[in-house]
Amino acid sequence: MKKRLILSIFGLIVIIAILAGVKAMQIGAMIDQGKKFVPPPETVTSAQVKAESWAADLTAVGTLTAVQGVTVAAELTGKVVKIGFEPGARVKKGDLLVRQDTSSEEAQLPGLTAQVKLNRTELARADKMVADKIISQSDHDKAVAAYDQAVAQVNNVRATIGKKTIRAPFTGRLGIRQVNLGQILREGDPIVSLQTLSPIFVDFTLPQQQMARIHSGLPVRVTCDALPGETVEGRITAINPLVDSDTRTIKLQATVTNRAEKLRPGMFVNVAVGLAARPKVLAIPATAVLYAPYGDSVFVIDTQKDGKKGLTLRQQFVRLGEKRGDFVAVTSGLKEGESIVTTGVFKLRNGQSAVIDNKLSPPFQQSPKPENN
Repeated sequence: MKKRLILSIFGLIVIIAILAGVKAMQIGAMIDQGKKFVPPPETVTSAQVKAESWAADLTAVGTLTAVQGVTVAAELTGKVVKIGFEPGARVKKGDLLVRQDTSSEEAQLPGLTAQVKLNRTELARADKMVADKIISQSDHDKAVAAYDQAVAQVNNVRATIGKKTIRAPFTGRLGIRQVNLGQILREGDPIVSLQTLSPIFVDFTLPQQQMARIHSGLPVRVTCDALPGETVEGRITAINPLVDSDTRTIKLQATVTNRAEKLRPGMFVNVAVGLAARPKVLAIPATAVLYAPYGDSVFVIDTQKDGKKGLTLRQQFVRLGEKRGDFVAVTSGLKEGESIVTTGVFKLRNGQSAVIDNKLSPPFQQSPKPENN
């Protein structure tokens, strides 16, 4: 009985030893296979680092203002008896806008004019009489004063009639009418807005650090959501001599054409000031950059060394500069002509083998215009 038990235990130990040996051989084979395993190359898209000449622009957000713009208002109190314009119409300088009731002044004018004629006659008579020494110089002076006073009264009434006949002070586009027939206008009551729309001013600010690069006459390009796909050109016409002490910015004004009058005062626009210098930059797609807290990097595509065929990836840290559309400038870390990975850099690692396939590479543009889907 004991022998059978011992033989059974011995047989079980032998079986376990055999199974352990087989398993050890399998694990060893897997380890050897893992050591010899070479991961397949990663398919990547690529682009060459190119030196490009970018226009040196200073960008800002501006506000449109009219070259001339006022809200036409009443100068004197009076009732509106005539409205001579249509809202939104274009008027010329001197066109009648509103006429107030001037019946009282016009009724006074004939009598005052007659008084002027009488005083003129009396003055002419006094001139002869003082020359013949018939009257004193004092009486002659009184005749002169009476004539001047009569003329002043006529001019005053005519000025009142002129002020109650409200005309366009300059050529421009009218706004919405704010008066009605029969309405009593008081001094300063608004009548209608009048704006000169072509040309039009663009007011914007730039940091004080750019003052050395800015001067009158520099070209500007204006874009606006109201004019999709259009660019309006103009030039800087005024530079404020005072720098804002709160923001340390300087205010500039450009004049741009607006013949179609699509740009209106109060709208905001994007302004690009064109500078004369066009520096060379090393431009790469922005998607080629792996952004990280410890430094930004790209993956450079190199040929494998030691006589091996194929391509390998090398992680290269770079310093970035200005962004322009889909591209970003590299100030250090890359050389012109080097090939880099343009997409999917977050899944790559240093020293990884790669295969280039640019069939699905997206188009990169300096001024991309995405579709509105």
